[in-house]
Amino acid sequence: MTERSGWTGSWLSGLGVPGEPGGTQEWRGQRLGMPRDGVGAVAGFGRRVAAIFVDWVPCAVVAQLLTENPGWSALVLFALLTVVGVALSGRTPGHAAAGIRVATLDGGRPSFTAAVVRTALLCLVVPPVIYNSDGRGLHDRAAGTIVLRTR
Repeated sequence: MTERSGWTGSWLSGLGVPGEPGGTQEWRGQRLGMPRDGVGAVAGFGRRVAAIFVDWVPCAVVAQLLTENPGWSALVLFALLTVVGVALSGRTPGHAAAGIRVATLDGGRPSFTAAVVRTALLCLVVPPVIYNSDGRGLHDRAAGTIVLRTR
């Protein structure tokens, strides 16, 4: 099987041979070496939605109270919170509350550039909802990150 390149490889490639890139797997992140359950496993959709909700609500409230354009202001506050949180500690307050973190594929903390790319695409809404068999949205694929459980 030939090596696939680019960040679209595993979600556009279709089915393949188990154990090979793009092949079928028993759980999200298996081919990336992630455990099935517990700490270090790929975070599920529910935890991610909870984290966004926990981060978004305070941003929306502050924007509503303090700005003339609360829609854009909430988005800007959310983006700032996300970039700073992910770049400095690998997670936002919402991620911490949901028991998840953003990591590079080798388990490290994402760079500032990766945090900016990931957040910009996250704010577009569509990239996070298009995900592959590893549970990585387009925003995570572009930034070279993955969302993992911390508990």
